[in-house]
Amino acid sequence: MNNALEVRNLCKTYNDFSLDSISFTLPAGYIMGFVGQNGAGKTTTIRLILNMANRTGGEVKIYGSDNIEDELTAKQELAAVFDEIFFVDVWRIREIEKIVKGFYSKWDSGQFAAYMKKFKLSPDKKVKDLSRGMKLKLMLAVAMSHNAKLLILDEPTSGLDPVARDELLDILREYISDGEKSVFFSTHITSDLEKVADYITLIDNGKVFFTGTKDDLEAYFLIVKGGADDLTDALKSQLIGLSSNAAGFSGLLLSSKSEMLSDRLVTETPTIDEILVRISKGGGSK
Repeated sequence: MNNALEVRNLCKTYNDFSLDSISFTLPAGYIMGFVGQNGAGKTTTIRLILNMANRTGGEVKIYGSDNIEDELTAKQELAAVFDEIFFVDVWRIREIEKIVKGFYSKWDSGQFAAYMKKFKLSPDKKVKDLSRGMKLKLMLAVAMSHNAKLLILDEPTSGLDPVARDELLDILREYISDGEKSVFFSTHITSDLEKVADYITLIDNGKVFFTGTKDDLEAYFLIVKGGADDLTDALKSQLIGLSSNAAGFSGLLLSSKSEMLSDRLVTETPTIDEILVRISKGGGSK
C-alpha cells in the first residue's frame, strides 16, 4: 500500500513546549482526522510537515519524497487550506488564478474553471465580498486545481454553519474517490470526523496518544459508569478523566483492561469528542 504521508519521530523543542517523537502514517486514498486539545501540538506538527518551521529531529515523507531533501517535489504533491484566507481582499477571483498558477507545474485551468462553476464562485467577485463558506470553497478550488494528491486542512470549518460543513465533507469524499488522493484533516469539530475519517491520530501534550483506524479508536476505549460503591481503588487508578459524585462515577478505560470490570458496571462506546474531553482531564494509567 502506498503512503500519502509518513511522519517518523518528529520532534520540535520550544522554551515552553516540546513535540515528542510524533509518528503516524496515512495510506493513500483515505482521510485522517488529526485531533487534540488546544496547545497539544497540532499546528506545530502541520507547520513541520509543510517545512514552515525547523524541526529538532525526525522525518516527513509525502508520497515517498522527503519534505526537506525533496521539498519542491513534495510540495507539488500537496496543498494546504488553513482557517484564514491568505489572498488579498481586493483581488478578484479571476486574478487569483493568474497569480498562483505559476507556482505549480501541474496547474489545470480547466479544472479551476470547473470548480468555479461547481462552487458558484463568480470570477468578478472580490475576496472581501465572499462569505466565510465561499472563501473556504475558493481556497479548496485553488488547492485542488494543481493535481495535488495530499490535501492538508488546518481547522477549515471554524465558523462555518452546519450546511457549509456538510458541503465540505462531500467535497472531501469526492476528492479521495479515485483511491489515490488523501486528506489530513485537523479540526475541533469531531462530529465531522465521525462522518468522514478513516484514520484518527490523537495527540496530547506533544505526544501521540493514539493513531490508527477510526474503528480501532472506538474499540480502544470504553466509557465506564457505576455507582459510588463500585469505584474501587484499582479501577480508579486506571480511569482517564474520572468524574464522580455521591450518586456515582464515569470515566474512560482502555478496553484492554476490561477484565477488571464487574457485572454491575455499565460500559458504552465513546465518541471521539468524549475521548478528547476525558484525556484532557488526565488521570489513569496509559
